[in-house]
Amino acid sequence: MTATADREALGTLLRHVLELLDGDVAAVYADLDLADYRPRFSPLVRVLVADGPLAIRDLAARVGVTHSAASQTVAQMARAGLVDLAPGADARQRIVTLTDRARALLPVIEAEWAATTTAVRGLDAELPVPLADELYAVLDALRRRPLRDRIYAYIDPRVRLG
Repeated sequence: MTATADREALGTLLRHVLELLDGDVAAVYADLDLADYRPRFSPLVRVLVADGPLAIRDLAARVGVTHSAASQTVAQMARAGLVDLAPGADARQRIVTLTDRARALLPVIEAEWAATTTAVRGLDAELPVPLADELYAVLDALRRRPLRDRIYAYIDPRVRLG
C-alpha cells in the first residue's frame, strides 16, 4: 500500500491507533497480574461503582456504547468473574452487579485509570489538537451528516449492482 493509500484508509488507521492504545493498557494490566482484565472493562466498572447495579441498556447509555457492545463486554466480564447478572423487571432485562473480585481490584483499576489519564494528557501535549477533542469533533460531524450520506453524494446513481 502506498503512503497515499494509507492516509485514505481511515478505518484501518483508527483500528491501528486503538490497538496501540488498548494494547499498551492491556500490557500494564498484565504487568500488574491482571492478564484477564481488558481496558474496555474500566468504563463499565467505573459506572457501576458510581451508580450501583444497572441494566445492560442503562449501562450502555451511561458509557456511550451500543447495547450490543455493552452486552458483549459484560459477558466477557462475567467470564472473568468481575460481574454477576441477575434478571431485571422483565424477562429481557439483565442487571449487572460488580462481584467481590472486581471490588477487590478497584485500587489497581483506579490507579491505572489515573495514570493512563495523566499519560494521555502528556500525549495530547504532543499533538496539534487533543485526541479526545478531535474524536468528539468527528462524532459531532458524523451525527450531523453520516458518512453514508457523504459517500452517496459522490457515487453515480447508475453504479448499482442488481
